[in-house]
Amino acid sequence: MTPEVRELKREEFYLAEKLWEQYRGQKADPVHERIFGVFADGELAATARYTRHPDGNEMDCVFVPDTFRGKGYARHAVEELIRVCGAETIHIHSTIVLISFYKTFGFTPIPEEQLPKSIRERFLFCFGEMLGCNVCPMVRKGDTR
Repeated sequence: MTPEVRELKREEFYLAEKLWEQYRGQKADPVHERIFGVFADGELAATARYTRHPDGNEMDCVFVPDTFRGKGYARHAVEELIRVCGAETIHIHSTIVLISFYKTFGFTPIPEEQLPKSIRERFLFCFGEMLGCNVCPMVRKGDTR
């Protein structure tokens, strides 16, 4: 069966929160966020979240549970997020091992200081050493559509 790739409706955000129990217990904010997902056999199998902060946009919560890994679902979720939101500049905190994955979508590594303040503050626990926390800030400039 072909997976369904689409933006979640606000009344479906609870599905993402349930999935994110396996991913640091993230919560959804329907006012500032958009969530993109991949559904396999009617079950949410992958997510990518777009958050509008006061000073920039961020993608995070790119997550696929173990039972659905290796099927390209994370790629599908990120592709849909970029298809819909890619006219805007988007920042991410990539783990070091996933830098090459995010580069395929046009993200490039940047120094921590180039992250918008509200996004950078989410990683204050790294105390200016994101690399030491296995994190690399990246940015994807908005498309000129």
